[in-house]
Amino acid sequence: MKTSTTPFILVFNNLSYSVSTFKEVTLSCMFCQKDTEVLSMSSKSKMLLNDISGEAREGEVLAILGPSGSGKTTLIDALAGRISKESLRGSVTMNGENMESGDLKVISAYVMQDDLLYPMLTVEETLMFSAEFRLPRTLSKSKKLARVQDVIDELGLRDAAKTIIGDEGQRGISGGERRRVSIGVDIIHDPVLLFLDEPTSGLDSSCAFMVARVLQRIALIFLSHGEIVYYGSSMMMNLSLFLSDFGRPIPENDERTEFMLDLCRELEGAVGGRKSIVAGNAKSPLKVSSQKMMKRPNSCLIYSSEYSNGSKHSFTLMLTTFVQHGASQKFANPFWDEIIVLVKRSLTNSKRKPELLLHKIGAVVVVASILASLFWNLDKTEVGVQERTGFFAFMVTTIFFGSSEVLAVFVQDRYIFMRETSYNAYRRSSYNIYRSIIVIPRLLILAFLLASITFWSIGLNGRFPSFLFYFLTIFVSLWAGDSLVILGYIVVVPLIGIFLLFSGFFIHRDRIPTYWIWFHYISIVKYPLQAMLLNEFDDPNVCLVEGVITQNKSCLLTGLDVVRKQDVTDLRKWSCLWITLALGIFYRILFYFALLFGSRNKRK
Repeated sequence: MKTSTTPFILVFNNLSYSVSTFKEVTLSCMFCQKDTEVLSMSSKSKMLLNDISGEAREGEVLAILGPSGSGKTTLIDALAGRISKESLRGSVTMNGENMESGDLKVISAYVMQDDLLYPMLTVEETLMFSAEFRLPRTLSKSKKLARVQDVIDELGLRDAAKTIIGDEGQRGISGGERRRVSIGVDIIHDPVLLFLDEPTSGLDSSCAFMVARVLQRIALIFLSHGEIVYYGSSMMMNLSLFLSDFGRPIPENDERTEFMLDLCRELEGAVGGRKSIVAGNAKSPLKVSSQKMMKRPNSCLIYSSEYSNGSKHSFTLMLTTFVQHGASQKFANPFWDEIIVLVKRSLTNSKRKPELLLHKIGAVVVVASILASLFWNLDKTEVGVQERTGFFAFMVTTIFFGSSEVLAVFVQDRYIFMRETSYNAYRRSSYNIYRSIIVIPRLLILAFLLASITFWSIGLNGRFPSFLFYFLTIFVSLWAGDSLVILGYIVVVPLIGIFLLFSGFFIHRDRIPTYWIWFHYISIVKYPLQAMLLNEFDDPNVCLVEGVITQNKSCLLTGLDVVRKQDVTDLRKWSCLWITLALGIFYRILFYFALLFGSRNKRK
């Protein structure tokens, strides 16, 4: 795409984008005695971008300004390939070649408006993990670290390098520093194109001065209701001449971009005002022609601020092109490297907040202790058998309902995941496997605590082999519950309730209507509950209720009698354990496809 003498040029021509909206329409009721009206809805198309054209060249910063609702973010999404081809009209080319979405992800980066970062990582750790994702494994760790240090210096983050990011509950770096870290995360791999949405939010005047010293030329696009009202250099002469020709010269000592933004808002409120300046821009001979832009060696790192003192409008788009190409492959590293980095980052973030795990452990110990004290040393009577089955049903239900606590962690993870995968930091499959692995140590601890506190105190049947199976059943159930929650986190609570209803505890399998029997077999609650019942009762030598006839003792209720009474004879206990594990894996596979097709982060 580029030779040693040909600069990168991003050109966008005639971009138009509209969305369907609904408009309320009132219709008189023809069959009503009184004067009443009925509301109906009719579709209407709203134009967000209307015939937008422009270009950005290597070494150039292109900034889009405009009042709220003028289409700034829509335009940046269009240029960044975040609008589906079916909906966007016009073309976006790089050096004359059409930009496919996949190719664009390789050579570009998109800094979102929100700072989505792990709060307990330091600035240096955050950038280092990003470097491990985005830089190829052929680079040594020392070179990656050197790249991170360069970014820290160029973004002015040296004093904050060892400070954690922080959040609402933990003090960390300042808002302006957090914004610069977000930019650094996405430019660590030296992209050809850099898109930034509201990059100056939170930056102070000191940072603005640093930006002013870095930027050599600025080309501006002013938008109003999706149309260009000015496209050209922000240099005083060009903008002043344009506004003078339009009949609205810039008063002396007024800041030119502030004046232009105020003028846009004024014209939007006047009849025909906006159309007049749009027409004036189309006819203006002062449009910026293609010029030879400056060259910067290797990577060019830029962060931005408010354009002028007191301005409430920040740059919404910066396109910074670099001399170096980005990585030629879709992903910089193989998936196993991505999994290792994901796990390492998660552990680093988690170890700084051990109280989260301690709170969960405390909750499990409290619940297990209550169960142990309530069902303490159950006797071997018919009532005791009913209490044991009730305990197992409550235990399994608690396990699955308790899994919903992962939602808070997953919601935070979800937005970071969408930001990072939108530009191929790592594969969705790597994230899915990482999510499956990272929970195992925590679930092993929780499962062991639940099993060890309840097994002997309640007086469950069997020795260590039975305890081991009981522990494995709890662990596999916790893992399957985690898989279910991250897949269907919106409906997980009612779904677990329905699974319990069809598990066979409230109504036996042979009494479930045939049209509902399929739900019994897909119930994730059925299999661990049945595994625990079989582990406790499926033994012909267990006598639960003894009777006496003359001089001989007899057994009135055996373990096999309970198994038949509970109607759990269709599977063996190990089969139930493997099916529970298989269901967890099945939910993880569904979760992967949900990530694959449901996290495109692209407008339709």
